[in-house]
Amino acid sequence: MPICFPPVVDERTVFMVIGSMPGAASLAAQAYYAHPRNLFWPCVFAAFSNGRTPKNYADKLSVLLANGGGLWDALSSCERAGSLDAHIRQAVPNDFHALFARYPAIKTLLFNGTAAHQYFVRAFGQLSGKTYLLLPSTSPANAALSPQQKSALWVSALRKAAQGLN
Repeated sequence: MPICFPPVVDERTVFMVIGSMPGAASLAAQAYYAHPRNLFWPCVFAAFSNGRTPKNYADKLSVLLANGGGLWDALSSCERAGSLDAHIRQAVPNDFHALFARYPAIKTLLFNGTAAHQYFVRAFGQLSGKTYLLLPSTSPANAALSPQQKSALWVSALRKAAQGLN
């Protein structure tokens, strides 16, 4: 049974990127967005570090946090064969009420794909004082948009969220 990672968040966090649940590559690496073709980290570095190559996972987290970002998954646990969100069963949501109580500066929620958004809204609805933005999944399994289209949307959204714009 996959279990999500702890939230990546600190007192500087003003926006959260919310995924559904780590995939097989991320679970194996014990790192968010570890699949080599996932566009998430390249988008973060395009938005905040002039597209430089991250040194390691700690560097990735540091850049995200330094720019007001955080990470967590909509689900704390589930049953899933493989990595596809369509295979998620027995989903259990994370405790976002407690997270937002501890970090009240978080105002913008960027959902990494439809499944993350649907699981979050099913559990919490529209939370007062929070802006929701559904973005295309950065997963290589999402072929609805080209990598360039997904990257452009994500880079723009990350920069606006970091500036407190929606």
